[in-house]
Amino acid sequence: MEPVLIFDIRILGMTEVKGKSGEALMIAFDGTSDCEEFHGKVLPGGMDTQKEWYGSRRQLSARYILEGVDREGKQCRIFVENNGTAEADGFVRTTKPVIITDSACLAWMEKACLKGTIEPLEGGVRICIYEEM
Repeated sequence: MEPVLIFDIRILGMTEVKGKSGEALMIAFDGTSDCEEFHGKVLPGGMDTQKEWYGSRRQLSARYILEGVDREGKQCRIFVENNGTAEADGFVRTTKPVIITDSACLAWMEKACLKGTIEPLEGGVRICIYEEM
């Protein structure tokens, strides 16, 4: 199965706090997309917020807006909210993405059942979003 969207994310910086009952981490990032459906870049403000209550699995919620052109060559923006839970080994590998876009040809993604994967890259991660059948 081919991904419908691919984002290469570059980490810009991290801020964390560790408390007595849990910890939180905020990761600022930018990135690019170069796939069949969309070509563009992450606008300033991309943030992955992670929290973990000790004894529970880490939760992540990344939110960002990309600007570029859709597969028809029309200017558009895509908002992504990507939520996930760490696996037993502590790594988040799959996510549940939500999309909002002003692209007419990508609007189907707003109601589609989507699944995301996270793969490490040097200095960041690659996010692939698939339509679940």
